[in-house]
This record gives sequence, structure tokens and C-alpha cells, in this order.
Amino acid sequence: MAKICFGGASEDVVTSEEFPLTKAQETLQDETIAVIGYGVQGQGQALNMRDNGFRVIVGEGDYSWQKAIKDGFVPGETLFPPEEAAKRGTIIQYLLSDAGQKAMWPVMKACLEEGNALYFSHGFSIVYKEQTGVIPPADIDVILVAPKGAGITVRRNFLAGSGINSSYAVYQDYTGRATERTLAMGIAVGSGYLFPTTFEKEVFSDLTGERGALMGCLAGVLEAQYNLLRKHGHSPSEAFNETVEELTQSLMPLVAENGMDWMYANCSTTAQRGALDWKNKFRDAVAPVFDELYKRVVEGKETAVVLSANSAPDYREKLQKELDAMKNSEMWQTGATLRALRPERRKK
Repeated sequence: MAKICFGGASEDVVTSEEFPLTKAQETLQDETIAVIGYGVQGQGQALNMRDNGFRVIVGEGDYSWQKAIKDGFVPGETLFPPEEAAKRGTIIQYLLSDAGQKAMWPVMKACLEEGNALYFSHGFSIVYKEQTGVIPPADIDVILVAPKGAGITVRRNFLAGSGINSSYAVYQDYTGRATERTLAMGIAVGSGYLFPTTFEKEVFSDLTGERGALMGCLAGVLEAQYNLLRKHGHSPSEAFNETVEELTQSLMPLVAENGMDWMYANCSTTAQRGALDWKNKFRDAVAPVFDELYKRVVEGKETAVVLSANSAPDYREKLQKELDAMKNSEMWQTGATLRALRPERRKK
């Protein structure tokens, strides 16, 4: 492990140079990795592992069965119903939705054999076991590799050669090899580097981030600014460009390249002054909301909402209505129109 300094703190991280792909292949050479659930995370991780030369099989039902076939998994050879795939695997990647993991756990638990590794990419089911009922048997390893991105990004970054950052944790080490298995799996799925966490810290940070700066807060703040500009007579194009387009196409790539300070340094002096003056006001305004959010995550209130909503038989229909409402709003219809005007899209 390499000790990296982050400001005033230091952290042990594992890079692909320290734990190369060849070492991961050697570590897992006798393993069969069963990916249970071929959703966006399952698909991205399964394809990356297959491309990296690991023995991968997929366990999927009707929902994504054809998608797995289209990606080259063969029924009866590398594609099976979830229960059969789990029985064939030695490392079982449990990548169903959190509600799906709860529903399928009695069946999955019966498939586990002594010495297997049960792999998660989210600490949800283990940390909130009182709500999910997911309590693994004592004679298996229980491990986690959590890529810090959506499954589609896990795949895209892998194909681009950059990899994606992932956290890792060991909840239960029965074989004495749990940590080595975990790191090997982290490299296998295409991680650029791995940083240690716990199941609890992973799920607390993940649920907060999704509801906060990564998605919920971001979408809400963008809507608020767009609506403000429209209320004061700005055109849809102007409001969207000043709210979303410049953020995603110009400023965030600069932040990704060299950090927020570098982005500020490469903007106009007027932008710099205004942003610095207003940054702390926005931070202080939302801090109480984040306090409330984190408290609800720790107390299990957010997970209770998730499990209740996602277990409903009409969940997908209700979800689609909410997504359609967002898609069909003036703001995001404007975005669709402006994206179509980009030169690379007009050439198609």
C-alpha cells in the first residue's frame, strides 16, 4: 500500500501498480465469479472482468437476460438463472438492487458454500440488516468493492484506459484470504486505485452523496437557478446555458483536470470575485439540510423509504413517471434541443 497525504490527513491506498492485473489474475485463477444481477453496475463490472481475463458467469432473470446475450454471455455456459449461477460461483457478486437483494436473500443464502466470498458494491444490505434480513453465514468471506461511479462510467473509463476509483472493505474474513480476494476483485473490475473503508462508512457516504451534491442537491440547485432566470425574462437557451451547459461542458472538466482552485484561476476576475463571495453563503445555507440528511441516513430512515418504494409492484411505472416529468420539463427539453445543436451530433 502507498501512504498518500490529503491535506492534513494521510491514507493508505492501493494502485494498479502495487497490485497489478497479473497478480489479480493469479490470486483469482481458481475462482469462478458469479455476477448476480445484470443491471448497470453488474453489466459494467462483468464486462470489465471478462475483458481482463477472469472466469465470469452471469446470473440474471428475464429483465436483462437478452441484454446479457447481446453482450456475448451464452445461456447454459456463461449465463444462468441467478440461483444456478450462485451455486456455480466461488465469488458471488450480489449486485441486485438493494430491494432486490432483500427479496432474494433466502434463496441466495441457501446457495452459499463454505469458503465462498459474498461480494457487494454497496454496504446497504449488510449495515441495515435489521431492515433487509441479509445476515451472511459465518463460514464465508464477506467483501466489498464500491466503484465511485455509475456502472456505465465503470465501463467507459475502463475502455478509455483510465479506470475508476473504488473503495474496498472486508466485513468478514473466514478464509484468511478475504483482503487479497477483495483487492484482486477491485483490480479485476477496472479500478484505477482502491482506498479502504468499512461497510458502514461506505453506505453512509454513498447515500448522503447521492441525495446531496452528486444528484439530489445538484438537480435541485440547477432547477432553482434556471427557474429564477426564466422568471426574470431570460430565454430558455440563455437560462440553460448559464445554469447547466457552461457547468458541464466548461467548468467541471477544469475541476476534474486540476481542482476547484485551478478552475477559479482560469475564469475571469469578475467570476472569481463573485464566486468567492457567494460560495460560503451557499455552503452555510445548505449545511443544515446536509445535517438532516446525514442523520436520516444513519438512523435508517432513508433506507426504509428506499425499501418500501422499490419493493412496490408498480415501482418501475411510478419511477418512469417521475423521470418523464423531469425529461419533459422546459429546462431539460431545452437541454435536449441544445445538445442536438452540438457539432459532433449534427454530423451524425
